[in-house]
Amino acid sequence: MGGSGVGDVDSVVGERRQLTNLAYRLLGSLAEAEDAVQETYARWYAMTPARRAAVVSPGAWLTTVAGRICLDLLTSARVRRERYVGEWLPEPLPDRSEWVAGREQGEPDDPADRITLDESVGMAFLVVLESMTPAERVAFVLHDVFRYPFAEVADVVGRTPAACRQLASSARRRVRAARAPVAATAGQAAVVRDFKEAWEAKDIAALVGLLDPGAAMTADGGGLAGAALRPVEGGERIARFLVHFAERAPGLTLLERSVNGLPGLVARHDGVTVTVAAFELAADRIVRIWVVRNPEKLRAWNAPTASAGWAPSSVPAP
Repeated sequence: MGGSGVGDVDSVVGERRQLTNLAYRLLGSLAEAEDAVQETYARWYAMTPARRAAVVSPGAWLTTVAGRICLDLLTSARVRRERYVGEWLPEPLPDRSEWVAGREQGEPDDPADRITLDESVGMAFLVVLESMTPAERVAFVLHDVFRYPFAEVADVVGRTPAACRQLASSARRRVRAARAPVAATAGQAAVVRDFKEAWEAKDIAALVGLLDPGAAMTADGGGLAGAALRPVEGGERIARFLVHFAERAPGLTLLERSVNGLPGLVARHDGVTVTVAAFELAADRIVRIWVVRNPEKLRAWNAPTASAGWAPSSVPAP
C-alpha cells in the first residue's frame, strides 16, 4: 500500500502526511488521528533494525498498521460515544491560514497542515461516515477515497477481499442515500454571508428565508460547553433559536471562515474561537448546520495562549 520501497528514515517519515489524511477521515478527529499516527510510528520503531530492513514496503506496512489502529479505535469509540453528552460531531478543520497565523515561529507543525482539504473531509461527508459500521468505514475510505485495492484493504480489515467489496458497496449506498445536491462554493459563500448578516441583525424573517423549512441544526458541546442536546429541526425554530442565542451572548464576533474546505462561520469571544459552524446547502437554501462548541475539538482554531485563558462557561450557548 503506497510504500516507497526504501527503509530509510526520510521515506518512513515522509508517509506521515498520507497517514494523517487517512486517520482523520477514518476517525473524524484530528487529535485521535495524530494519536493513531504516533502509535503507528511507535510500533515501527519498536521493531528491531533487522525486522524493519526486512519490510519490503514501509509505506504499505505503516498504512496497514494505522488502518488497524483506527479500526480498533472506531470500535471502542462506539461505546464511548454512547456516554457522550449530547450529539457527537467530527472535529472541524480550519483553513491552513487560520492556525498558521496563531503559531509561534519554530513551533512544531500542526497536524491540520497534513490534511488535504477535499470533498472527503466535508462535514456532510464525515457525518455520513459516522453512520457506517467501523468495518464499512475503513473499507470504503481505503478503497473509494484512497483507491487501495480490496486485496490490500482485506489485510487491514481482517476479512476476505470479497467481504471488503460488500462492505464498501454497503457504505456507498449510505453515501448516495444521504447526499444532497452540493452548491458551488461561490454560491455557498454568498448564502453564508447573508446568514451571518441576518444573524448579527437578529432578523428572524431573513434567517427563515435562508433556511430550508425542513432544515436541521446539530450542536456538539461535549458537556464542556453549552449546546442543544438534540438537533433543532425546522427553519423557523432554528432562526428563533439563533436569535435567542445572539441575545444571550453579547460581545460575540462572527467571522466568515473556511470550515473543512467550505464556507462556514466562526464565533469568537475575546479573540478566542468558541464556536465553529459548517453548512450544507441545497437549491441555495441551508438544509443542515453543524455547530461545534466542544473546546477540545477547537484546539486547531486557537493559539495555545488564547485557548488556555478561555472558560467554557464564559459564553452562553444554545
